[in-house]
Amino acid sequence: MKYRRRIYYSTEQRAEIWERWPRGESMRSIGRVFDRQSSSVFSVISPTGGIRPPDRRRGRAALSLSEREEISRGLSTKQPLRAIARQLRRAPSTINREVRRNGGLAGYRATASDHLAWDRAVSAKLRRKWSPEQVAGWLKRAFPGEAHKQVSDETIYRSPYIQACGVLKKELLAIVSQKFPTPHR
Repeated sequence: MKYRRRIYYSTEQRAEIWERWPRGESMRSIGRVFDRQSSSVFSVISPTGGIRPPDRRRGRAALSLSEREEISRGLSTKQPLRAIARQLRRAPSTINREVRRNGGLAGYRATASDHLAWDRAVSAKLRRKWSPEQVAGWLKRAFPGEAHKQVSDETIYRSPYIQACGVLKKELLAIVSQKFPTPHR
């Protein structure tokens, strides 16, 4: 059986598909625009029943990098957490959790905290039994133009980060040994 290579569309290409589809263009004609088969257009349109999905945005509750930088600046000037929370219009408990989770009052760094939040998102997907291949694919789709936020599935398998994750370590080592067995001597 011949397997076809999976086709990914960039954000701009998806936007163009969603502009053309409601105007009544067929999947075949849309596919021709991108020099692809109509089935690849179908894979974009069908999951939402032909209705354009809302634009993706970071969750309202998630802290942005700029908010994390404000927290870092506030901590460096010895502002109380409540004052930082008031300035950001966030709950003091949110700021407190963010600081505690990412180095404490003395060790908090905005960029490092943003990376750790990212790592926790990947870890959560692995805990939900996503395979490293699925996580790598999700990263490519979620961040098409940001190569620094994409990794291969093998990197996820062999990552020292995952080995440090305690609970996941045993599960992932079992997967790694199945996927990349060590040769017997």
